[in-house]
Amino acid sequence: MTRFAASLLSLSITLALSPAIAAPPVDAPTFDPQRLSEMVKTLSADDFEGRGPATAGEKKTIDYVTAQMQAASVQPGGDVQEDGTRAWTQAVPLLRSDIAGTPALSVNIDGTPRRLTQGEQIAVRAAMDGSKSVEITDAPIVFVGYGVTAPERDWDDFKGIDLKGKIALVLVNDPDYETGEGDFGGKAMTYYGRWTYKYEEAARQGATGMLVIHETEPASYGWATVKNSNTNTMFDVVRENPSDTHPQLEGWIQRDFAVELFKDAGLDFETLKKQAQTRDFKPVELEGETFSAKYDVDSEVITSYNIVGRIEGSERPDETVIYSAHWDHLGVGAPDAEGDRIYNGAVDNATGTAALVAMGRAFANADTKPERSIVFLNVTAEEKGLLGTEYYASSPLYPLGKTVAVLNMDALDPHGPARDFSTSGSAKQDLLDELVATAKRFDLRFTPDSSPEAGYFFRSDHFPFAKRGVPAVSFGSGEDMVDGGLPAGKAFADEYRANRYHQPADEWEASWTFGGMARDLRLLYTVGSELANSDRWPNWSQDSEFRAARDASADARE
Repeated sequence: MTRFAASLLSLSITLALSPAIAAPPVDAPTFDPQRLSEMVKTLSADDFEGRGPATAGEKKTIDYVTAQMQAASVQPGGDVQEDGTRAWTQAVPLLRSDIAGTPALSVNIDGTPRRLTQGEQIAVRAAMDGSKSVEITDAPIVFVGYGVTAPERDWDDFKGIDLKGKIALVLVNDPDYETGEGDFGGKAMTYYGRWTYKYEEAARQGATGMLVIHETEPASYGWATVKNSNTNTMFDVVRENPSDTHPQLEGWIQRDFAVELFKDAGLDFETLKKQAQTRDFKPVELEGETFSAKYDVDSEVITSYNIVGRIEGSERPDETVIYSAHWDHLGVGAPDAEGDRIYNGAVDNATGTAALVAMGRAFANADTKPERSIVFLNVTAEEKGLLGTEYYASSPLYPLGKTVAVLNMDALDPHGPARDFSTSGSAKQDLLDELVATAKRFDLRFTPDSSPEAGYFFRSDHFPFAKRGVPAVSFGSGEDMVDGGLPAGKAFADEYRANRYHQPADEWEASWTFGGMARDLRLLYTVGSELANSDRWPNWSQDSEFRAARDASADARE
């Protein structure tokens, strides 16, 4: 999800543009707000069943998006078929895992067992290490701080402890989050702060399991999001040795429950958290406490699909500009307070998928074909860890060395226009400079990511491209609303994050005008079009961690 997935509220804002919004470039096409609304309404309808990968909702989504692309005169750009033509899809093999029945989970405190309820004190994921069953009996519990091993920062939260047969407890985010100062970027989250990294490190350390202690502010979302995202079907890319990346047990626990565990072990949670913010921290075992779990795992390798449209370039068709968005959401899951079990995903990310189709239509109906090819990549399993994009980036249909840039669209604002825009993270790169410069022609200013501590840079589909060196941004709608200013934008953010994000309440509403989204797509079209009709190759800044990977593919662009 992008930063702006935490920035929406179901309020009606007028479609009329204020005089403060300048006229856009004359060659930028217009986008129909009503058409965008109808696509979002369809994609997020109950009969699409929350667009879960490998469900009937996936087939319905693929059929609908493909039909929309065809009607827009976009050409298929997916896997090469036996007859040499391209399919509309790219097959993505995934490991799908479910907990069979209700898991038996408990802690034992000084000989007294306490049963835990899945989704309440704890949210345990289906095993992704290849296990067909999980049976952990009285495993010692060890607090390992932030769970970071960073030799370049002289930082080791594990300090030689043997975690075999043990459960690691870990804090979410980075050691710098509380103070805003230190070796991990201050408030801006590094990859060490992501829960995905923490599970990976737990596997490298040989832990039987890891439980992340949930706290709303450093996680940037509430417990409802944790529960809904972790207690349903799990997916992963197919790995040769999955236990190298996943411990047997992965999950989260509520902060208040963690505080109780620490107290019952004679420890103070806040004191140890402060210690964990220093490089002198050493792992601490919760004496007299053990963890047990027992459940079976239903797992199989399935095939999901990325949807891929393409417009072939007129002069340099082997050079590619990519627009991307994910089509999936959480499917059907645990009911909310009203009994609703369908996680419709209207904002996240029916908006991005509708934008992708609209972008394809705009390019296909332009007066001239672009000189470079344009790919419209609608990926699967973003909600399961950016898996569709990870697969594409590891098995690209079009070479990454000749991929000019990626413009990702995730959770766009369906209301009226803002005076600004943002991106997930603010990594220094030429592509962001071009986006900022072009936005000025629309009288739009760039507002840097207001929540770098949330780590949105690592949580959307541009990241698998970025870490392989391809210049990539994930666009975020603005918060300084033409109607209502920043207070309205903050209201959107607070309400959406609390009540809608990854919950059944993320549903289409008739009051949405889509005026801001229609305007923003003109900006994104202009940036992509000008790149596609140039010979420019954007790069990362000289001090970027992604620069070396981009430079390593320079020969492909000569």
